[in-house]
Amino acid sequence: MITEFSITIQPEDENNNSIILQKISRQLADKNIKIAASKIKYIVLKKSIDARHRQIKIVLKLKVFVNEEIPLSETQTFTPEWKTASEKKSVIIIGSGPAGLFAALKLLESGIKPIIIERGKTTSKRKIDIAAISTKKIVDENSNYCFGEGGAGTFSDGKLYTRSNKRGNVNRILQIFNFFGADENILTDAHAHIGTDKLPKIINAIRDKIISLGGEIYFNTKCSDFILERLPQNANAAASFKITGIKAVNLETESETSFYADAVLLATGHSASDIYSLLAKKCPSALEPKTFAAGVRVEHPRELIDFIQYHGQDRKNLPTAEYRFTTQVDERGVYSFCMCPGGFVVPSSSGPDEIVVNGMSTAKRNSRWSNAAIVVEIRPDDIPQEFEEQADKAGCKALAGLYFRTALEKLTKQNGSGQSAPAQRLTDFLNHKDSTSLPESSYTPGLVPSRLDKWLPEHIEKRLETGFHNFEKTTKGFISSDAVLIASETRTSTPVRILRNTETFECTGIKNLYPAGEGSGYSGGIVSSAMDGENAAASILLALK
Repeated sequence: MITEFSITIQPEDENNNSIILQKISRQLADKNIKIAASKIKYIVLKKSIDARHRQIKIVLKLKVFVNEEIPLSETQTFTPEWKTASEKKSVIIIGSGPAGLFAALKLLESGIKPIIIERGKTTSKRKIDIAAISTKKIVDENSNYCFGEGGAGTFSDGKLYTRSNKRGNVNRILQIFNFFGADENILTDAHAHIGTDKLPKIINAIRDKIISLGGEIYFNTKCSDFILERLPQNANAAASFKITGIKAVNLETESETSFYADAVLLATGHSASDIYSLLAKKCPSALEPKTFAAGVRVEHPRELIDFIQYHGQDRKNLPTAEYRFTTQVDERGVYSFCMCPGGFVVPSSSGPDEIVVNGMSTAKRNSRWSNAAIVVEIRPDDIPQEFEEQADKAGCKALAGLYFRTALEKLTKQNGSGQSAPAQRLTDFLNHKDSTSLPESSYTPGLVPSRLDKWLPEHIEKRLETGFHNFEKTTKGFISSDAVLIASETRTSTPVRILRNTETFECTGIKNLYPAGEGSGYSGGIVSSAMDGENAAASILLALK
């Protein structure tokens, strides 16, 4: 007999097999099934922490096998089915983030050759450029926290939690990460993450596999143009153009090369503003505005968040505490995003004229701080008129949100210094006063005291203020003079969506172009982007049959 159910145990008993078996026996007995513990076997499907009450518990979701062995199929790890790429058919993939890399692996299951075009550098060279942001205050616009091998998630924690279970097989994505070197706990942890210290090696292993099977990857190579053919006018045809290839510039030699393929998969990430501008020129009808979010990073001492979330209890046998907040303020969501327990706030600008912040944690999550983005939902009708007019002049109304986001990032820069970010104590923000000093922070470029309450757009500032007060009602102690707000968090998602057919994943305006991942507006995070890349690649495979 096979059954699934959940049990709760004390944190110290997580690895105590006999106690887990006792719990299982009791639940089976409640179902009038009396069986000796020796006849019971189980596997853990999911593990989570329930810290809602003073008595903190670990919740295990189990699959239980009574009077039978665990089938081999339940314990088998991912078995790759990749093939050596043929020269007959190929697909250009713009971007080497999770959508691009997992799309490449999917194509290789059918022996289709992926040609990956990546504007950034390899992880080893990218690390040097990322360090220079803090040490030299230099931002390489093509090699930074947003651009480079592995995408924006590579050096921003590697969180694997997603609620996009209907978009694909989450377990398959986790198993592939595990196959390439991620710890097995990602297969069961409810809020799994890899850690920014481990993820680059995993990304390198994926890259090496793609190349070993005949795929091609071009780093320091930026897509500069689409090679399009205008399609004959047809009242029944949605697409006006067909893409046959791209032009790309080698950023070291400045030479331009044309690449041709049977299809192009666009997976450029949420920060590739130039791609939206290119599409706006070529086919503005392929873009539409979408809701996004902007706000700040809030950073607390890790011990304070642990104390609050674990109700003052010793966190021995417990991981660094997490939190998740959401509330509604004036018909807009205000919520936490990308919470990094025991983490760091990092400079995520993709250009020298802006300041953007993000968060990450190492695998151990053991820094002295915990941080999260606290952001406000911004809908297209929240965009100020000046950016609507700017988009109109550019010939594409969908770009208004992008122009607003860029302006906010530049405004943040004006209130900072170099890459030192403007910041304010949380209590001072709420009391509308100067911060005469700032707490010690994990943000290595440094902080500059600033009245965020004065210069953040009012529709963001006022909602943040109310949101923080709402969070304090359920999480006493969150509002603290030891907490600091660091501006600005603007890259939670893109303000633009590239339109595509819901069934074929093909761009509605350009035939053979397949938008995927965060930059296209269809995912948010590593796992959902990987699934979206796989889905787009699967559609390409159907089209190429």
